[in-house]
Amino acid sequence: MERLGLIRREIAKVIVGQQDIVDGALICLIAGGHVLLEGVPGLGKTTLLRTLSRVLHLKYSRIQFTPDLMPGDIVGSMIIDSDERGSKSLKFSPGPIFANLVLADEINRATPKTQSALLEAMQERTVTSGTTTHQLESPFLVMATQNPIEMEGTYPLPEAQLDRFLMKLLVEYPTKAELSRIVDLTIQKEDVTLSTQADGEAILDLRRSAREVLVAPHVQDYAIDLVMGTQPSSEQAHALSKKFIRFGSSPRGAQALVECGRVQALMQGRFHLSVDDVRHVAPAVLRHRVILNFDAHAEGQTADSVLKEVIRSLTPASR
Repeated sequence: MERLGLIRREIAKVIVGQQDIVDGALICLIAGGHVLLEGVPGLGKTTLLRTLSRVLHLKYSRIQFTPDLMPGDIVGSMIIDSDERGSKSLKFSPGPIFANLVLADEINRATPKTQSALLEAMQERTVTSGTTTHQLESPFLVMATQNPIEMEGTYPLPEAQLDRFLMKLLVEYPTKAELSRIVDLTIQKEDVTLSTQADGEAILDLRRSAREVLVAPHVQDYAIDLVMGTQPSSEQAHALSKKFIRFGSSPRGAQALVECGRVQALMQGRFHLSVDDVRHVAPAVLRHRVILNFDAHAEGQTADSVLKEVIRSLTPASR
């Protein structure tokens, strides 16, 4: 799609490299899901969402997660309001969750109670205060970040909550050429000027277009076989899954493969889902949906290393 190409090129004016991360965030936004980013500080995670809000003309908010953050600090709370005559009444004051793009910075630093307040809004797209339910505006994307270092004093997300995220993306260090470009942008005299390439309605149009992407039966079967291949108790389980995976992907993983694959196909200008689309999005969709056992950790295996073999071994011709 031409519009998607314009959006990606505009973001590239600020975000150097990290094309997979940019595409992943766009896929989640268009598919109606949420994204979890993991990477060390200073790799542009915050800048990405802020740039996305400028290019797409969407409301952006940032929540810094800390151990003392309360659920009301995220979703909002009831306050006492006075009118001109001095009579008082309770009024709901919306929190920062009421935005199109919400950055949950260092989500694992908040307590499970506070994490749950965010995840409930992510799943239901609503916030309930007292007896009143408030609908969150569409499109709605939560980008949560985690720091893989400094794990002391953190509250890692339980697996059931991780499953709420459509994708988990790993933010890598830039190459030397990319780092040189980043420094060039830093020392130039004028700030980069970004132009709006779409708005909320355009994103919803793209979402409707993605749902029109055709899914052939053999591609759907491939996505299902991929998920079954991660489940150690399944007959289709890969040998490494039986050896290193404690719990495989849930059915939500198969749904996410198709949803993300459809947007990936749209990015390539196609209106049919291919096996390559599913394979392309599979690591980001499944890496947080498999739980490794002790043997995997003892032998230095990761979710990505096991998934790589599962994906490599499963080809359409092998079924």
